[in-house]
Amino acid sequence: MTKISQDELNKTLWAAADSSRGTVDSSIFKDYILSFLFYKYLSDQYKKEKALLKQRYKENEEFFKIKLECVRFKIPEGTTFDDIFEQQNEDNIGEIINKALHKIADCNSQQLRDIFTVDFNSQAVLGQTSQRNKMLRGIINDFAKIDLQNVDNDILGNAYMYMIEKFGSDAGKKAGEFFTPHSVSELLAKLAQPKSSDRICDPTCGSGSLLLLTAKEVGTKNYSLYGQEKTGTTYNMARMNMFLHGEDSAKIEWGDTLNDPKLVENNRLIKFDIVVANPPFSLDKWGEDKLQNDVYNRFWRGMPPKSKGDYAFISHMVETAIPQKGRVAVIVPHGVLFRGSSEGKIRQHFVNENILDAIIGLPANLFQTTGIPVAIMIFDRSREKGGANESRKDILFIDASKEFVAGKAQNSLSNENIEKIVTTYRNRSEIEKYSAKVYLEAIQENDYNLNIPRYVDTFEEEEEIDIKAVCKELAEVEKSLAISSEKMQKYLKELGIE
Repeated sequence: MTKISQDELNKTLWAAADSSRGTVDSSIFKDYILSFLFYKYLSDQYKKEKALLKQRYKENEEFFKIKLECVRFKIPEGTTFDDIFEQQNEDNIGEIINKALHKIADCNSQQLRDIFTVDFNSQAVLGQTSQRNKMLRGIINDFAKIDLQNVDNDILGNAYMYMIEKFGSDAGKKAGEFFTPHSVSELLAKLAQPKSSDRICDPTCGSGSLLLLTAKEVGTKNYSLYGQEKTGTTYNMARMNMFLHGEDSAKIEWGDTLNDPKLVENNRLIKFDIVVANPPFSLDKWGEDKLQNDVYNRFWRGMPPKSKGDYAFISHMVETAIPQKGRVAVIVPHGVLFRGSSEGKIRQHFVNENILDAIIGLPANLFQTTGIPVAIMIFDRSREKGGANESRKDILFIDASKEFVAGKAQNSLSNENIEKIVTTYRNRSEIEKYSAKVYLEAIQENDYNLNIPRYVDTFEEEEEIDIKAVCKELAEVEKSLAISSEKMQKYLKELGIE
């Protein structure tokens, strides 16, 4: 069987999604398509494994049945994609799909419990019976053209992330709750610098793509992945993403990280080597009133304002990083760097603790959800007393806001842009008009204001204008215009036009 290439699979999957869309909004339709893609993958893999076992144990039916019970995912009789394909013209095809998916989840309850939450028979979402059935038949027939039996996990996982990214672009601002642009995720993953045997966590993991890209930077499979996501459909998207990448052991939890952290052992927050996240920007009503006496004591540096939850997420992340060792890389709005009041006091704590390692300003318009420029803050707890980098007493500021690939609707970072930022950070290089190392004393003198332009001077002097030369040039232009006007009048007179 010929293996399908990454590009072929990407294009085929998106064409299938695009042709079946109908009138359903992209931000909702994605849940149906991605769930169906996962279902097709489970069905095709089971079909492949069953055929291989049948061939291997064709002389021993009993042993074949025993081995079939041990496959990665079990598909009950009557619930394969082929079964659905044969019933596509039934009037209740949406109900048939629902029942099949629920049977599969029940049969694999330890791994797939409640993973299929979308309703393929929903009149409210997919419309009246005729419209709904037409759309579902379109999906079924499009996916019938895609054979996922002989696809590597890497290719299929990449295709799933490609689909998430395409839906993210297509859904516009509604995409923000589940999607971080690939170039930004890749940059954050590289800056996090994960290594073999690390515990890696994303407390606001969305679809899980940032978590997977960070794991990829390790270079081996010797790591463990953890994540939490508040939105139910997005949480299941992350779970599917993990399975499709072969990360079956990843621990992904559903719930509000600030108000109900699930990554807990023995009533204490699990500690991680690497914590990465793109939390919601300046989240209002994040739970300040309920967390004044937080049982995990995450906000001992100060309580963030109830209308802006940025430092609530940052505080959580730092508190879940291993003391004297853990690293945190988080995307933030620029206001986090200079706003006063309670945020200023929290910022002062972080600086005085000597764990803030770097601040990196990124270009504007990288996200669908906002056109504003954002920044990355990196915290390194190895700078604490007793840590390997406790002698480091400076913060590296990088202004990468002017180097990007311009797009019609959205900008992005090129490989070269990413490499320059990462190399500058790892070498802690000082580059004129790009980066600067600033000692803590200077930060303290600036009242703990971390606004990047205070420390990286990107001002470009305008070229000095020679007034005399400009006046001389204007005089020459006026003289030339006078001569041209005189000639024009002469030609018009010859033509009899006064």
